[in-house]
Amino acid sequence: MRSTNTFGIQFIIRIPKNEKAVEASVYARITVNGRRTEISLKKKIDPKFWDDAKGRAKGKNSEIAALNNYMERIRSIIADGYHNLVQQRKPINVDIVKALFTGSDDDAVTMRKLFEYHNQEAAYKLAPCTMKNYGTTQRYIGKFLRDKYHRHDIMLLELNYRFLLDFESFLRAHIPKDHQQRLNNNGIMKHIERLRKMVNLAVKLDWITKDPFVNFKKHFDKVERHCLTSEELAILEKKEFKIERLRNVRDMFLFCCYTGLAFIDLCELTPDNIVTGIDGGLWLYTSRAKTDVSVRVPILPQAKKLMDIYADNPKAKYNGTIFPVLSNQKMNGYLKEIADLCNITKNLTFHIARHTFATTVTLSNGVPIESVSRMLGHTSIRTTQIYAKVLEKKVSEDMGRLVERLSLNGEDGVAIVKS
Repeated sequence: MRSTNTFGIQFIIRIPKNEKAVEASVYARITVNGRRTEISLKKKIDPKFWDDAKGRAKGKNSEIAALNNYMERIRSIIADGYHNLVQQRKPINVDIVKALFTGSDDDAVTMRKLFEYHNQEAAYKLAPCTMKNYGTTQRYIGKFLRDKYHRHDIMLLELNYRFLLDFESFLRAHIPKDHQQRLNNNGIMKHIERLRKMVNLAVKLDWITKDPFVNFKKHFDKVERHCLTSEELAILEKKEFKIERLRNVRDMFLFCCYTGLAFIDLCELTPDNIVTGIDGGLWLYTSRAKTDVSVRVPILPQAKKLMDIYADNPKAKYNGTIFPVLSNQKMNGYLKEIADLCNITKNLTFHIARHTFATTVTLSNGVPIESVSRMLGHTSIRTTQIYAKVLEKKVSEDMGRLVERLSLNGEDGVAIVKS
C-alpha cells in the first residue's frame, strides 16, 4: 500500500444527449490516486441552476438548499469511509471507496461470499473429491488472510497482482500441521489455479471489473508418472497376506491395475456397472466421477477373478458395491505396508494402479493409445500421453522388430528393407 494517497470528491452534472429533457443528473465524482469513478445521486436539476466551478446548485429556494445539503452529507459519508480505510491501514483504491458508499451486493462482494456462491453452484457440477480440494484451497486463503492481513475476509475489489504474489509466497513457506513436508510447486499451482477459477467466476458475474490474474503466470514442474513394472505386478499378485485388510487392499489395487479405474470410481462401482458387451464378454460400464465421461472397459480374466472373490463379502453387499472399499487415506497407508512386504521401493499410492493399467498392462502389450484413451475416460489423447509413458521394454521390442526387417548389404552398411 502506498504511504500517501490523493483523494478528492467533486459533484458534477450530466446532461442527457439527444434528448429533449430539460433536467440533468447529479453525480459524485470520486478520485483516488489519479483514478476516478462516479456515483449517481439519483437527483435531477435544471442546468441553469448549476455552478460548475463550485460543484453545487445555485439559488436560494428550498429545493436548491435541500440538494446542496444532501450533497454535503454524501461528501461527509464518502470522506469518512476513505479516512476509516486509512486509519485501518487497509488497501485503498477508488473502487473500494465507492463500494463502501454504495453498500450494494454487486459492488461489495467479499471473498467469503464468492466461496459460498461458488460452492453452491459447483456442488452439482463437480465431483465430491474436487469440491474437497476447493475446500482445502479456501481454508488456505482464509489462513493467509488471517496471517497476512489480520482479517477474516476481504473485498474482491481489493484483489490485485500483489495479493497473488503474497499468497503464493505464503503457500511456499507454510508447513501444514497434518504432514511434515511443505507443499511442492505443483501443489501450490493447483491452489492458485482453483483461486483463479473462482475469481474468473466473479469476473463473469461482474462482481469485479479487473482480473488480477492478467499478468500472473503459473508454472507446473514436469512430473515423472510412476507405475509398476510387469515384474512388480507379478510379485504383488503372488504375495500371500495373512492380514485380511492388506489382502483386501492389494486385491482392490490389482483390480484397478487391470481396469484403469481411479479410486473414486472404484468406490462407486456396483454390480449394475457390469454388463455383457458387444463381444458377449463382461464389460465395465460406468462414468468417471471426476469428469462425468463414460467409460467402457472389457473385463480381463485377472479382474474377473478378483471380482468373484468378493461376490459374497458382507461389507460390499451391505454397501451395494463390488468391493469393501475403505477411505483413500487408509488405502494409501496400507499400500505402503504392502510395498514394504513385497520389497517394492516405489511410493505406492492408489493412483499408481491407473498408471500401471495405462502403461504396463495396455500400451506395453500393444494396445493402441486411442483405445487406452477411451478406456481411461480421457477427453483428449494428449492426457493419455502424459499418463501412459511407453516403457523402455516396449521401445526395445519395437526396435527389435525393426531390426528383423532390416538387413545390411555388404560392408557399406546400406540398410535394405525386406519386402
